[in-house]
Amino acid sequence: MPEQDTAVVSVKPIVLPAPGPAPTAARGADLPPRGADLRVRVSAPVTGRDLPIVLFAHGFGSSLDGYGPLADYWAAHGFVVIQPTHLDSKTLGVPADDPRAPQLWRFRVEDMKRVLDSLDVLEAAVPGLSGRLDRSRVAAAGHSFGGQTAGVLLGLRVRDPRTGQAEDLSDPRVKAGVLLATAGKGGDDLTPFAAENLPWLRHPDFGHMTTPALVVAGDRDVLPLTVRGADWTTDPYVLAPGDKSLLTLFGAEHFLGGISGHHAAETTDENPERVALIQRVTLAYLRHALGIDSSDWTATQKAFAGPHPLGRLDSK
Repeated sequence: MPEQDTAVVSVKPIVLPAPGPAPTAARGADLPPRGADLRVRVSAPVTGRDLPIVLFAHGFGSSLDGYGPLADYWAAHGFVVIQPTHLDSKTLGVPADDPRAPQLWRFRVEDMKRVLDSLDVLEAAVPGLSGRLDRSRVAAAGHSFGGQTAGVLLGLRVRDPRTGQAEDLSDPRVKAGVLLATAGKGGDDLTPFAAENLPWLRHPDFGHMTTPALVVAGDRDVLPLTVRGADWTTDPYVLAPGDKSLLTLFGAEHFLGGISGHHAAETTDENPERVALIQRVTLAYLRHALGIDSSDWTATQKAFAGPHPLGRLDSK
């Protein structure tokens, strides 16, 4: 990785107007209008060229203002980090009985694709960024609900609760992924509450998620969405084919030590050392998986070859 952090410029909100009410073939005839414009944050190093891109999907209720420990770190080490605010954000106040609610997962995927379709607009909105993006090197990352969002771009299929179909919504522009504390299998593994209220968790299919990915899981991330234990969040690694790695963090709960924000009140297991490890490992993986430089990833694998005080790294 770069020897030292690079200064970062961050611009928000960059507004992408909501699409009109007429659905397109890409959006699907069953998808209602989004309603709200899409607000995006872009963070980029002030120097460097051929900058790779990370699209980051926030967890349920968060926004473009979250996840500074990851977004700022990746940007300071050579990535352009793009963070849309999805419809489930508390900043938008979409009520539970809103007609868009059953399709929140699908709007999230559409948001990510719209970002990719709008790179010209986003690039022009950030002073000094013009002509510096490497659009051939794009990764998708996300935490919790955002991990599923990123996973869909990698090939994860979600059965639409209205149509009963599980479409292939993967995007060939996305070459790698980082899935943090992300949901596992559905069916009998769900609690009655999750099965009733979160239809996008009922029938995920990891069998087509072939794009390379790093899955990050906490061994104390026991969620009220599943009748299983913390190993539920390792399913994206266990069940997905192809080139995958799994970082299991000892003692980590759902926010993995504090990745959602430097002062986030929801962090129940605050641990700066753990967050620093996630920063280093995810950066090394992104640089490796996008074909930039594999030396730090090789060193990371060696560091975890024996017992490690903070976690375990597996690959397949």
